[in-house]
Amino acid sequence: MEFRIARHTNNLERIKSFYTTILGFELLGSFENHNNYNGIFIGKPNLDWHLEFTQSEDKANHYFDEDDILVLYPVTVLEYDALITRISKNNITFISAKNPYWNQNGKMFLDPDGARIVLSHLRIKK
Repeated sequence: MEFRIARHTNNLERIKSFYTTILGFELLGSFENHNNYNGIFIGKPNLDWHLEFTQSEDKANHYFDEDDILVLYPVTVLEYDALITRISKNNITFISAKNPYWNQNGKMFLDPDGARIVLSHLRIKK
């Protein structure tokens, strides 16, 4: 089974830059003016999932709950440390998670739309 997580945004370029430049995902594809929507597909090649972000004239109304989290699991310590460094160098603030589990097992921050992301060190190969 493959899956896609789709979310509407008010600033497609800012989201694209954040997920590619800071988090290291790749732009897998895009579309323009498809039923008045523009969109991008972000992820890693040859995987069975990706993120889709769309933008239209309709404004996004984000209502993220404190427990709505995208969790990322870097595979190596080097990858984890590089992500932490890029996040910090881009003046992105780490925040405390409501669920203490994520404070013990990773670092939480917000994407440009205010969605919570955890960078977890739980699956790092030692």
